[in-house]
Amino acid sequence: MALPININELLNGNTVEWERIEFREGWNPERTLHTICAFANDFNNWSGGYIILGIAEKDGIPILPPIGIELNQIDKIQKELNNICRKIIPNYFPIVEPVNFQNKIILVLWCPGGSVRPYKAPDSLGKKQDYFYFIRRYSSTVKPTRDEERELLGMANQIPFDDRINHFSSLNDFDLSTIKVFLNEIGSELEKEIPNLTIDEIARRMNIAEGGDEYLLPKNVGLLLFARNPQSFFPYAKIEVIIFKDETGITYTEKIFTGPIHIQLKDALNYLKNSIIEEKIIKISGRAEADRFFNYPYQAIEEALANAVYHRGYDNNNTIEVRVFPERLEIISFPGPLLPLDKEKLKNLQFDVRKYRNRRIGEFLKELHLTEGRLTGITTILNELNKNQSPPPVFDTDDERTYFKCTLFISKYFGNIPENIQITLQVREQVNFFVINNLDEILLTYSIYGEQVREQVISQLYSIIDDNKINNFINVLTMCLIPKKREEILKVFGITNLFKNYESHILVMIDNELLERTIPDKPKSPKQKYRTTDKGKKLLNLLTNN
Repeated sequence: MALPININELLNGNTVEWERIEFREGWNPERTLHTICAFANDFNNWSGGYIILGIAEKDGIPILPPIGIELNQIDKIQKELNNICRKIIPNYFPIVEPVNFQNKIILVLWCPGGSVRPYKAPDSLGKKQDYFYFIRRYSSTVKPTRDEERELLGMANQIPFDDRINHFSSLNDFDLSTIKVFLNEIGSELEKEIPNLTIDEIARRMNIAEGGDEYLLPKNVGLLLFARNPQSFFPYAKIEVIIFKDETGITYTEKIFTGPIHIQLKDALNYLKNSIIEEKIIKISGRAEADRFFNYPYQAIEEALANAVYHRGYDNNNTIEVRVFPERLEIISFPGPLLPLDKEKLKNLQFDVRKYRNRRIGEFLKELHLTEGRLTGITTILNELNKNQSPPPVFDTDDERTYFKCTLFISKYFGNIPENIQITLQVREQVNFFVINNLDEILLTYSIYGEQVREQVISQLYSIIDDNKINNFINVLTMCLIPKKREEILKVFGITNLFKNYESHILVMIDNELLERTIPDKPKSPKQKYRTTDKGKKLLNLLTNN
């Protein structure tokens, strides 16, 4: 039976992050057992992961075309898999599917986060079997540290709200047509099999129901996306768009979106696209091609609202609010972020959190391409605002983290926002990179004299930096506000991940103290990332007129 995902996109890493996919050229029962156990423990609420047998890998990336598994081995592997999974305490069984991919048979093991964690597995399949917990740390399966094991034990039977069974519902509450449309839209082969399946079989295959055959009940995530009337179970699972005529908030229009959460998200985005977003074309003297700007870039709104739908609490008695004022757009969801994110980290764009309130909703939204992968949504918002020459966003919560607010400011080409949050037009040309000199003196001048010398300081910067190379500089400093890997940074320049490119494009920024390594004592660590320093942030503020 087919899986409720698009196999091509899964194997290309488009809808599931690489660290949640493990590729195996052949069958290794012991290693596979440990990884299944780690995915079942779902230590970070990532919604488990996938093990792909029959595809080799290099640096976590699949080597295609696949090697495949011989047909006469498939049944043998599945029987052995069933036996070793019985060694997991408590028992846990992944969903297994042989798939014909590029004319080869591969075996896909879907391992959703378990509902009775924590799980233990034997360290060895030999006669002497010592049992241990296993978790995922980035792209590796490891035994937890003492602190991690204590935290894992504290998560016993703590299942995210979206993945819990709903005891006040039945499978009759599912709308089969909504399920079929979803599977068709994501390109899942399961959609073709629906006419021959019962609703029980469909729900089990999609992991939107759980229980024995005599008491199979929907999960909250299934009801939120596929119920005939989700609001009968979750009355506040709505999106309210409020458009204010002025800053007083007295005169306004309101539109409320209900239904399955992915459908209301699409409807709300279409409404904002058609009712709020405006385009302005600016002719540039001496250039045939005009510049196009929007009051708010649609991609930034899409990502911010999708993140609100993904991360809000569905057991909370508040709706998602989109408030549109004359010169700003606010998206507010409840409650606020989980620890360690807090007000100060949001202010400094430190989105290095690894835990999530909902582990299943994001999976469905990513399959529909309505949201990015983990930790990439904020980068998308920043980049889209930067491309549109819009002011940077503001992310906010209160000390108790009761709400999360994302504020997008209208482009300077449409509104009258203060000069201190405008972005200078002349630093926006598409460019390559450069070597930096005399930055300390320039930043010192600006720190002493402030706004009154801004233009002079920017002019001085342009005298030592090729003005055809500033935009990539801004892009790198902006994207690295959230730590990024070397290959992600070099991709901005459209160049390969070679050391000479790293040396001339990243190392030069480290030497000038604009970027720093996240693992300074292990420069060559495969987990190494690079982030913008305080000095880099100061220069970014100067260049973006923030």
